Amino acid sequence: MIEDFKKFIMRGNVLDMAVGIIIGAAFGSIVNSLVADVIMPPIGLILGNVDFSNLFLVLRDGAKAAGPYASLTAAKAAGAITVNVGVFINTLISFLIVALAVFLLIRNINKLYKKQEAAPTAKDCPYCLMSVPLKATRCGHCTSELKAS
Repeated sequence: MIEDFKKFIMRGNVLDMAVGIIIGAAFGSIVNSLVADVIMPPIGLILGNVDFSNLFLVLRDGAKAAGPYASLTAAKAAGAITVNVGVFINTLISFLIVALAVFLLIRNINKLYKKQEAAPTAKDCPYCLMSVPLKATRCGHCTSELKAS
């Protein structure tokens, strides 16, 4: 059983998955920093520091104190049962901002990869359809004369 476990652990898929998880965690840190430190401050400034976290519905008053409650923290401290709509809205907004940040990062990385793609070094002979160098004036396969590109 130990030998089977060693074989399982040493398989390429398991190692690739481990590397993917580690890189994913590091990438998550980068995205969280991008959102918290770069994107959120201007958005907070534009929206005037709007915070939905204290938007909640009381389903049942707490045993320690009756409502109304000034904040979600006060309602929870009183033992009230609440539907935390504001926390959900904040989480949803954060998700959308993170998704946008990831989209923009991946989009720009893909643009960099496209720029790095090498220009073609060969073309197809129009007569025999074999690949020949771009600067060739005759096909090395069928010896046809090629037009200058």
